[in-house]
Amino acid sequence: MATRKMTVSQAVVEFLSHQYTVDGDHRERTIQGVFGIFGHGNVAGIGQALKQLSVENPSLMPYYQARNEQAMVHESSAFARMKRRRATFACTASVGPGATNMLTGAAVATTNHLPVLLLPSDTFANRASDPVLQQLEMPHDATLSVNDAFKPLSRFFDRVQRPEQLFSALMGAMRVLTDPVETGAVTICLPEDVQAEMIDVPEEFLADRDWHIRRPRAEAAQLAEVARVITSSKRPFIVAGGGVIYSDAHDALQTFVEQTKIPVGTSQAGVGSLNWDHPQLLGSVGATGTTAANRAAKEADVVIGIGTRYSDFTTSSRTAFQNPDVRFININIASFDAFKHGSALPVVADARESLKELTALLTTFATTSDYQSKYTQEKSEWDAVVDAAFVDQKRALPSQTEIIHAVQSASDATDTLICAAGSLPGDLHKLWRVRSPLGYHVEYAFSCMGYEIAAGLGAARAGATPIVMVGDGSYLMMHTEIVSAVAEGLKVIIVLIQNHGYASIGHLSESIGSERFGTQYRFKDQAGNNFESGEKLPVDLAANAASLGITVIDIKQTTSAIADLHAAVKKAKQSSTSTLIHINSDPLLYSPDGEGWWDVPIAPISTLKSTQDAYAQYKDEISLQRPLLGNGTKDKK
Repeated sequence: MATRKMTVSQAVVEFLSHQYTVDGDHRERTIQGVFGIFGHGNVAGIGQALKQLSVENPSLMPYYQARNEQAMVHESSAFARMKRRRATFACTASVGPGATNMLTGAAVATTNHLPVLLLPSDTFANRASDPVLQQLEMPHDATLSVNDAFKPLSRFFDRVQRPEQLFSALMGAMRVLTDPVETGAVTICLPEDVQAEMIDVPEEFLADRDWHIRRPRAEAAQLAEVARVITSSKRPFIVAGGGVIYSDAHDALQTFVEQTKIPVGTSQAGVGSLNWDHPQLLGSVGATGTTAANRAAKEADVVIGIGTRYSDFTTSSRTAFQNPDVRFININIASFDAFKHGSALPVVADARESLKELTALLTTFATTSDYQSKYTQEKSEWDAVVDAAFVDQKRALPSQTEIIHAVQSASDATDTLICAAGSLPGDLHKLWRVRSPLGYHVEYAFSCMGYEIAAGLGAARAGATPIVMVGDGSYLMMHTEIVSAVAEGLKVIIVLIQNHGYASIGHLSESIGSERFGTQYRFKDQAGNNFESGEKLPVDLAANAASLGITVIDIKQTTSAIADLHAAVKKAKQSSTSTLIHINSDPLLYSPDGEGWWDVPIAPISTLKSTQDAYAQYKDEISLQRPLLGNGTKDKK
């Protein structure tokens, strides 16, 4: 067998450049580049290999800079989302703090089931220089390094202690990256001495290799039972999750609901499953849902979950579904999610394939005209509520709802909204009127502050025009990737909403009786030892952004703020480079209520009257929780 003599790092980089994901008739490179911040641990290994390849073949494995190791993982995750998990990036970091900085990004990728390859450097395998700079020494376990922290955050973990281990490690990594069930963060730890060791690599190992995404079909008998249950239902309701997006099941879902006239509510990850104005789409469901979707969920006798993991926000902390005889059909490619919450009918299968087969089985079924009239009316009433909330009230400090509408109305249908944390995700879930399958990406599985701007870059790399909406709290967490956008000429539109604190947690704090404690950006009151009563901090985030090299449009606090914002987004759309638009808002002006609830335990005893009042209401709300989503089901054969 012909071999090539290479370093371990050179073999890693060349192997990755020849891996392809195949999804039906679609084929593309699985690893489309490498992000890296170099330090001791990877500069002489992966860094050298990337440099060498950039000289020999610059397009084979492009290198990209990042300003923070966490951000490079976020970019990769958002890119993978826009690519429907068919492609991603590898991320390399140095020993110690560089590797540790990637931990949050790993958790985001795994929680959202998004493929990302992490190549953190590790301390010397031969221990000749122990302890090396940045090494974590644990007296009770000499094998531990900071990279062991990746184990609970990764869907696959390996450490290459000897060059010969590289082959099985990389093959295992690719298997998980391209598996729709197992995918998430994949971590291959590379000790810095091993990275530079020589190895004879078989030519076959470096050849092009295809990895096929599985699209398993459901068992025929199982789908027949699902069809029977749906046929016997009076008020069926669909919860569409991220699986619809990743399976590219939009057309199949649309055909299915237009034939059966079953209404749909979407999770955060499922927004885009249908366009907002589709007759069967009632909007978002759950804690941040619409009244239309939540009322349909409340009365539904059959709930069909498609590609959803049923988080507490989707289920309103298990209070959304109140019909005592409700049955749950969970269609999910992962058995873990299909069987979740005591599902009556778990279907472990691909969303698109299952919908196509169910459509063929239900050719004579449609919901009643009375049911259709009811949910159509609910949808119409909710749309009217939103339309009224969108009206510009000519305030110098507008509401977040008005800001969302100004941005939406200036955007194009194919633009991609990016968000992650704070009060914006809840408002966007209810209010953003998505007009394309990949037009909405709100990271809400981990709801990671700081994700937004880095994710915008990832979406831009995937060919999208991203509109990043971010609050000042999340902006301050990780705004440095603006420098990367400037350096590469990537086009990202960032709408930075300044409300001088943590608006989301402030509202939550108020609702649970904690009076917005610790959620405002103010000078410290030294006498009271708090940040509640001081003046607002004189922070100029527009000037901060401008200092990073991005074009900034600062919306002044006048009665024309919303009109000026709309014009600013239009101007940013015309630009060929990135733009940040800064606007102030009033955090006490809330979006329309969608009748959802979220379980946040409240202290049952307190000297604060606000907490006492909140707990009294909490006792009423928690009484509606169901122990299992699937309990109380009845077989009505």
